[in-house]
Amino acid sequence: MGNALWDRLSAEVQTEVDSLVSAGWRVHAIAVMRERAGLPTPGLHECVDLVDQ
Repeated sequence: MGNALWDRLSAEVQTEVDSLVSAGWRVHAIAVMRERAGLPTPGLHECVDLVDQ
């Protein structure tokens, strides 16, 4: 995908985020990214931008 945040996520988390977004659970997908991306915790806007992609 070519996104620094996406690249920080494990394959398992990427799959979970994809599933949540596909199901219309965008807020939950953002929460998962923020919780599981590691440090430094990604910002809300960074996560929203990624979900919008």
